[in-house]
Amino acid sequence: MKAFDIRLSTIEDVRNFVNAVTRCEYDVDLASGRYIVDAKSIMGIFSLDLMNPIHMTVHSDDCDAFLATVEQYIVK
Repeated sequence: MKAFDIRLSTIEDVRNFVNAVTRCEYDVDLASGRYIVDAKSIMGIFSLDLMNPIHMTVHSDDCDAFLATVEQYIVK
């Protein structure tokens, strides 16, 4: 399991992020405050507070290809 903070600033960012996550075989969760949603759910992501960074949890240790795909959204 790996965890990062991400920022999705635009509707286009959310759409591209969901497209990348849906290609994964493992679960990815997003948390904002006390709410946790499935990262494969575009409606779930829009229910989060997108003005602040979102905590992403990837439930796999072999996720380097996925992380390279979404690297632009990871807050450094």
